[in-house]
Amino acid sequence: MPDWFSISNESAVPSPAMLLYPDRVEENLRRMIQQAGGAHRLRPHVKTHKLPQIIAMKLKAGITRFKAATIAEAEMTAAAGGQDVLLSYQPVGPNVDRFITLVQTYPQTRFATLADNLSTVGELSRAAVAAQVTLEVYLDLNVGMGRTGIEPGDAAAVVYRALATAPGLRAGGLHAYDGHLHDVDHAALVSAAQRTFQTVLDLAEKLRAKGHTVPRIIASGTPTFPLYAQHPEVEVGCGTTVLWDFGQAQISPDLDFLNAALLLTRVVSKPAPGRLCLDLGHKAVASEMPHPRLRLLGLEDAVFVMHSEEHLVIETPRAEEFAVGHVFYAIPRHICPTMALHHDVWAVREGRASERWEVTARRRHITL
Repeated sequence: MPDWFSISNESAVPSPAMLLYPDRVEENLRRMIQQAGGAHRLRPHVKTHKLPQIIAMKLKAGITRFKAATIAEAEMTAAAGGQDVLLSYQPVGPNVDRFITLVQTYPQTRFATLADNLSTVGELSRAAVAAQVTLEVYLDLNVGMGRTGIEPGDAAAVVYRALATAPGLRAGGLHAYDGHLHDVDHAALVSAAQRTFQTVLDLAEKLRAKGHTVPRIIASGTPTFPLYAQHPEVEVGCGTTVLWDFGQAQISPDLDFLNAALLLTRVVSKPAPGRLCLDLGHKAVASEMPHPRLRLLGLEDAVFVMHSEEHLVIETPRAEEFAVGHVFYAIPRHICPTMALHHDVWAVREGRASERWEVTARRRHITL
């Protein structure tokens, strides 16, 4: 259907609103599992959706391992039944104790976290010993993103040996996020991914040759997850695939997923001829990207001329066709930070917005 996204009860949904289509989420999960080579190969990132209802869908599909960026996301995942959760963000300061409390509060869940330096290894070790717990820790590698991690090499081997032998810690393996790798040319992406991942394999081989165990390698962002899934020892960490957006589709044209989350917006004013003002300000759609920050379905040629906290002004020669109050549907350019702007989402079933789900893990704290 060309208008699969339309809902029959638009008048019941205040705008701006996030609509989520569970049947499309389930289809995306099926495609993720197929491309990864099985549910056991996946460790999808929950930061994209932050919803316990989608954790439940993943569990039903056989996915039991997850990545989280915040302690709140990790807690949400554990509370929803997640069996194995990696906090893929090195804890520092009070978050060290919060992470230990998380481990103690949800003993049925296997937790792990990251470290990329000797100081953090020492801090985690001391805290674990004091709390009488054992923490699983992965070495976080910088494979080109330049954001966190330590470059694969001799210095990285020193840190890994430290965490493998530190009291209260257990070496989980290696973690390598390659979010900088995306190319519309698939052959170029494959070549870059092969060069990047070889540095991880070389480090793992060096560590094993020195007698250290490297139980797991967790790697990839969304563009590269089907490539790294070809290595049987790797768990892949795609995230955007569950909801999709038009930004990811642009940089990963070889991937085929369905848009499963849309914004519902209304015309709130017609300030000048040829212009419409929509209620999709910075507080409703992620604004860290340049325009276009969204794609208006049915009005794809609109020009974005002004964007502020609560308003988005567009230009279109078709402006006179639309009255104040007209409803549009829009695909965000970047779904992950857009979801974090919404307190709740509307689940759409059989063409009707039928349930409201709180975006539980958009908060920094749930109970911990």
